[in-house]
Amino acid sequence: MAVTNVLIAGVGGQGIILASDVMAKTAADAGLDVKKSDVHGMAQRGGAVTSHVRFGAKVYSPLIPEGEADIIMSSELLEAVRWLPFLKKGGRIAVSMQRIPPPTVARGEQPYPEDTLDRLQKIDPRLVAMDCLALARAAGNERTATIVLLGGLSGLLPFPEDAWIERLKKEAPKKVVDVNVKAFLSGRAKAR
Repeated sequence: MAVTNVLIAGVGGQGIILASDVMAKTAADAGLDVKKSDVHGMAQRGGAVTSHVRFGAKVYSPLIPEGEADIIMSSELLEAVRWLPFLKKGGRIAVSMQRIPPPTVARGEQPYPEDTLDRLQKIDPRLVAMDCLALARAAGNERTATIVLLGGLSGLLPFPEDAWIERLKKEAPKKVVDVNVKAFLSGRAKAR
């Protein structure tokens, strides 16, 4: 199996690390070599968070080189655009419709770009874009929005649904396992 590169991006507090852990360990459970690297930055202050997940028969580095990501999964629209240079030609994008204004927008120095979704759709006409926050609320906890997105993305990867669910049950905090499973399944169903 060739190496698959997934770049996961978002903002601190959105559950990027949980989603990348679930993905990496699901791949490892399938017997693949997996490398993962997380960049937290100013995550606790709402800063950018990224995670590189690479899996295949043999993976030598945890970092995805620019232009080689097979998939960008972003829990925030503008973060998806920010990481586009990492996407390879013909790569896929899975994105939440959520908008979290970066500091320059929050301070009124710049507007939030209105054409963000259109720009992503031009790069990936089969774009997986969902209102993950609404689906997470319907599942019972808006903090599961990134798990909704992971569910939507899961159909693009070669692992069966039950493998994802089994790993999610092991990784999610015990008191919110059920709502995370419900959120994952709602994203998976929505993306079909």
